[in-house]
Amino acid sequence: MDLRIFTEPQQGATYDTLLSVAKATEDLGFDAFFRSDHYLHMGDVDGLPGPTDAWLTLAGLARETKRIRLGTLMTAATFRLPGVLAIQVAQVDQMSGGRVELGLGAGWYEEEHTAYGIPFPKQKFARLEEQLAIVTGLWKTPAGETFSHDGAHYQLTDSPALPKPAQDRVPVLVGGQGPTRTPRLAARFADEFNMPFASVEDSQAQFGRVRAAAEEAGRKGDDLVYSNALVACVGKDDAEVARRAAKIGREVPELKENGLAGSPAEVVEKIGRYAEAGASRVYLQILDLDDLDHLELISSQVQAQLG
Repeated sequence: MDLRIFTEPQQGATYDTLLSVAKATEDLGFDAFFRSDHYLHMGDVDGLPGPTDAWLTLAGLARETKRIRLGTLMTAATFRLPGVLAIQVAQVDQMSGGRVELGLGAGWYEEEHTAYGIPFPKQKFARLEEQLAIVTGLWKTPAGETFSHDGAHYQLTDSPALPKPAQDRVPVLVGGQGPTRTPRLAARFADEFNMPFASVEDSQAQFGRVRAAAEEAGRKGDDLVYSNALVACVGKDDAEVARRAAKIGREVPELKENGLAGSPAEVVEKIGRYAEAGASRVYLQILDLDDLDHLELISSQVQAQLG
């Protein structure tokens, strides 16, 4: 089971804070550092000092880290034109020596679009499908050849399809709980399917739909990595769990029901249930980015048991 650290910087974090978490992620043996792609905070927080851009952040971290994978859960397709996004991700992949992964989603948070003057289209899923086709198509086009796309939402004519990523294939993540279109989109484009903040039972059902869609598309179900994103709140005893839960404004019973919360043993047991449902990777949503002791505990007492 791969454990990855997943952050939500729109809730309030500087680049320096994210750098500290990324370096701890690397030093403590986690597989990857991922971040959300949002420009506006959510819930009862002020979001200070304000948002950081996902791909600018990852570009900086690409030069400051050596081993960990770097990526987004999920880049919003509404934020960037697909040709520009392909250039940005390819450049960050080069800067990292081939350690980047692209999670790409339709975008959903209308208020952040309104706040920063970003158009919020009605037909978001169709745009996402075209974006995936364009980004992956640009990367696949052999050097010296051109790429064109004539879609309902985007048109590219004789693009040189440059630059190329350092990796032969940048892993692409698709995720979500939609029962029909989402599995088909994952089957067509994704290297990994991510189920965000869902129960074991719902995850197992959705993984099954994605496997079936992959086989219908002529792929093997095992061609994809299956993963979950879950909030983490781990403590060496009940008092520490309660303290960490209070710091992020959550209740312990709710966290235990909907996330990975409790003692290391409790968390290991629950991760095992997700593994039985088909997951081989978990993104641990860490909401208190100043609590690096939390990461150390998860590394030494959860990750060590998962091997």
